[in-house]
Amino acid sequence: MKTQKITLGLLLTNLFIAFLGIGLVIPVLPTLMNELGITGTTIGYLTAAFALAQLIVSPFAGRAADKWGRKIMIVLGLFIFGISEFLFGIGKEIELLFVSRILGGISAAFIMPAVTAFIADITTTDTRPKALGYMSAAISTGFIIGPGIGGFLAEFGTRVPFFFAGGLGALAAVLSMILLTEPERNEEEKHEEASGGRTGIQRIIEPKYFLAFILIFIASFGLAAFESFFSLFVDHKFSFKPSDIAIVITGGAIFGAVSQILLFDRLTRIWGEIKLIRYSLILSAVLVFLMTVVHSYFAILLVTFIVFVGFDLFRPAVTSYLSNIAGNEQGFVGGMNSMFTSLANISGPIIGGMLFDIDINYPYYFATVILAVGIGLTLVWKKPAEKPAKVVKVV
Repeated sequence: MKTQKITLGLLLTNLFIAFLGIGLVIPVLPTLMNELGITGTTIGYLTAAFALAQLIVSPFAGRAADKWGRKIMIVLGLFIFGISEFLFGIGKEIELLFVSRILGGISAAFIMPAVTAFIADITTTDTRPKALGYMSAAISTGFIIGPGIGGFLAEFGTRVPFFFAGGLGALAAVLSMILLTEPERNEEEKHEEASGGRTGIQRIIEPKYFLAFILIFIASFGLAAFESFFSLFVDHKFSFKPSDIAIVITGGAIFGAVSQILLFDRLTRIWGEIKLIRYSLILSAVLVFLMTVVHSYFAILLVTFIVFVGFDLFRPAVTSYLSNIAGNEQGFVGGMNSMFTSLANISGPIIGGMLFDIDINYPYYFATVILAVGIGLTLVWKKPAEKPAKVVKVV
């Protein structure tokens, strides 16, 4: 039990560091716009480059985690992450920044499905929702607190946050190499991983998976549209500085993560995953829309704090749902989770950037509509019967 807790803690730390690096770029986007003379559309493409690379690599990475092992994919992903952050730190041309974001996407594709499968290997059906709740908290906190840390460190220089993240990534890779032990999977699962000859498309459109994958896309699109342009939105509308952005987003990250840890397990037991997903989407849609009508600093702070509660409850709920029905396809499900998140993180910033150049409120209007579609889908969504859990030991 003690070994399992240490392993889980290290996995969560790795996820936090990786997604911290994703968010670091956000508070310096207004500065980059001024330095390089670029538009919101270009910023959208820069943000989407990360997700595009993640999308392309994720299917391979999920299968590789099943075939070659969880540990090697995590360690490689962390090393690539460190390199990508260092390149962003030294980048003076837009082309090098794109290279950095592409490498960052590859690193996330390596890390995410491997960690998800690792956690599934060392937990049971009863303990998995709580572990996945912690995993989602680590992801969300890293992704959301990244802009906060980036904003504070940017006071010492625009590129300082990226050198900091690169160092953390290298350290996490070394610690994972030394401390992580590959989880044991029983022989029956290894034989079943051939998935009965079904193609990737056939597995994606299976009724038990398909709606969950679509909802992952919808919620991730809403979060990408909200956060990718938050710094530009408050900079243009309220003249926020990087430190102001840091305070708002860091506060929201802490509030959302604490709410997730305190509420997720309890709400899952009361409502089940599907109802929790529905209510999380409703909360997120309402708060994203309210962002367009608030005017005071306190109102912005309040809306930002609460909107992340919705997103932070959604992700572990859908991940728990998928993990419980995936059986021996944990690597596949982790890869598809990452892939659909990437699709949203590509289209969200690109569409959001184009809309931002027309009107700074338009990205949030569009995100609200997309989230409303997701709410409608949850009304016709039913959970299939669960299979008995298999308990696997850690060696």
